Amino acid sequence: MSNSQYETYEAYETYGPTAPYEPSPYGGIGMPPTGPDTTETLAYGVYGAPDTGRTLPYEDTYRPAYEMPDPPLARQAAVGRRAARRRRTRYAERPDSAMRRLLPQALVVAFLAGGTTAFVAKDKAIELTVDGKPRTLHTFADDAGELLAEEGVTVGAHDVVAPAPGERLESGDEVAVRYGRPLRLTLDGHRREVWTTARTVHGALEQLGVRAEGAYVSTSRSRRIGREGLALDVRTERTVTIMADGRARTIRTNAATVAEAVDEAGVTLSGMDTTSVAPGSFPREGQTVTVLRITGSREVREELIPFREERSEDDSLFKGTEVVQQTGMPGVRRVTYSLRTVNGVQQKPRRTGVETVREPRAQVVRVGTKPMPTSVRGADHLNWQGLAHCESGGRPNAVDPSGTYGGLYQFDTRTWELLGGSGRPQDAPAAEQTLRAKKLYVRRGASPWPHCGTRLQGPG
Repeated sequence: MSNSQYETYEAYETYGPTAPYEPSPYGGIGMPPTGPDTTETLAYGVYGAPDTGRTLPYEDTYRPAYEMPDPPLARQAAVGRRAARRRRTRYAERPDSAMRRLLPQALVVAFLAGGTTAFVAKDKAIELTVDGKPRTLHTFADDAGELLAEEGVTVGAHDVVAPAPGERLESGDEVAVRYGRPLRLTLDGHRREVWTTARTVHGALEQLGVRAEGAYVSTSRSRRIGREGLALDVRTERTVTIMADGRARTIRTNAATVAEAVDEAGVTLSGMDTTSVAPGSFPREGQTVTVLRITGSREVREELIPFREERSEDDSLFKGTEVVQQTGMPGVRRVTYSLRTVNGVQQKPRRTGVETVREPRAQVVRVGTKPMPTSVRGADHLNWQGLAHCESGGRPNAVDPSGTYGGLYQFDTRTWELLGGSGRPQDAPAAEQTLRAKKLYVRRGASPWPHCGTRLQGPG
């Protein structure tokens, strides 16, 4: 025997997994089965016959050791001790070798356990609601933006995401996506395009802050708004005062026009009646509208058309002398006027039509260009008798009805004095009057006698 703790035996091959053994058809221990164990379990003391599948009674020859004779018992004990020593030798190893073999396995188990914990920790249960449709999902996304990208949900500039795409997510959070919808809104006559994330008309009105109580809405408030949007006309309720027939009527209305508001106030417009603002205009909050009761008539009047004057130069006449060759005549036109009375007050007539009855005739005037004489003697040859006859009928003491002009040539007192005369012209001798008339002609020509001055050019 060796001095070591265990006896030294020949090395054995490493055993594989121990498989269950099945009884040998000959009553011994057979090889491990290569497939599923289909051997029928028999009752104690009964074995299957080698040749058949029938179960036959067989006498059990086993006896306990204490019933055996001593020699067989001693041999059996020796055999048992040898078998035990072989088993110990086969599996015995040094303690440090066993530790080295078990340590990697422990590390692998620890790594797998830690990875599983981290994996479970990053997984989040999130409730995602897209345009009102909720669903619960599991994700490893860190924030709402990653989650939407994973789910293929795209958002635009007018869409709303809550929480914001960059905010971190925790398990149990809720992420909501509300798509924007274009709304072509006409609110109290003002047209504009807005965006809303509401899915119904009622929700859109609330979101936009539109006072919907008592308002007119062009479609049902429960109508759903699709992603393509909706055209919506809304008229809120307003306070409008209608002044008619001396009485004020204040109403609450969502009328589209002033005419509708007047009708709602129980006021009827007839004939030429109208309102102080355009009947088709939009009634504003707090506006006062006055009803104008109008009566009208038509009037035709004849009016004169002024004639024009045509002037031409004549070198046979002294400067300052003008001769009317053709007297002008005014024309006549027929004018139609519209006369209106508003709430009992007569308005300024309005011309509505013009018709010419007779065209005017122009007045033709010849204007002298001949140089004036430099002395009274240069005027002696003129027809002073003809001028005196035209102005005063040839009477030296003649006075006009107003008492302003007097004498042969109808001087006024101031002109008479400027010419060197004294007293009244009608009191002076005829020769003096003619002398002063010639002086006036030298200074001013025939212009002092606009109607009779042409007589000076007549025969002497």
